[in-house]
Amino acid sequence: MHKQTVEDNVNITVLVSVGEHPLSKRPRRAEQDARALEIGLNVPDTNLQVMHAGAANNVQTNTVLKDYLGMGLPEIKLLNIPHENDSLTALINTFDKNIPDILLTGIRAETGESSGMTPYVLSEKLGMALVPSITEILCINKTAGYAELLQALPRGQRRKISVKLPFVATVDMAAQAPRQSAFGAAMRGKITVIDTIAAHTDSAGSASISPDLTNCETLQAEWKITPAQPRPKRLKIIKAKTAADRFKAATAKAQGGAGKVIYNNQEAADAIFKILKDEKVL
Repeated sequence: MHKQTVEDNVNITVLVSVGEHPLSKRPRRAEQDARALEIGLNVPDTNLQVMHAGAANNVQTNTVLKDYLGMGLPEIKLLNIPHENDSLTALINTFDKNIPDILLTGIRAETGESSGMTPYVLSEKLGMALVPSITEILCINKTAGYAELLQALPRGQRRKISVKLPFVATVDMAAQAPRQSAFGAAMRGKITVIDTIAAHTDSAGSASISPDLTNCETLQAEWKITPAQPRPKRLKIIKAKTAADRFKAATAKAQGGAGKVIYNNQEAADAIFKILKDEKVL
């Protein structure tokens, strides 16, 4: 780990979500979000704020948020958003009034749509730069208005980059693994629920929600969600790299004697069904 140089009064916000274990399907800390939180905890002398957008008074959500609190947090702010609403609306309205210097998120959620678009939409709507797949914050100079980051590249490579404040950064799985959650710290930390509808209602009594996002929520309510179906298996294709291989494959097929001309429709259907069964397509 590199030695960090950080100025005081740097505001860092980490967005955390409810993850899902890939085998047991039980709710847990999201892996990338926990790594983002670990990066935030390792930056000294900053104003670290952790936020979750979702429905309050949910037992599973509270259990997972306690796991985040167990990493040593005094508080997590929970933006209370009904399940049928889009969390982006509340997040944009919240950050529009108080933009943090650094906003850390995972690359994509482990449940729900998992589109990975949340950091990109927040970056566009809030006018912040976006840095994908970082592994560490090396330096923050708020006076000069920039920060130095370490970005993950393919094949284990790293790249040191400089970005202007404020910015949104997604955290790669190559970042430092998150610390274990301690039971005592989890019990001492508190979850502060913020009613987003009341918080973002202006003096005239109407909620300040973007028309585009309102239309998205209306369209999303009409979606029909079904379990994913397994993709059809492709038949094996012989890939010959040279002319000799192609000639060998062609002559082998001609000399194999497996070909058969079938004139009866029922026999042809049975033969096709047998091939698909042999190839494990059906």
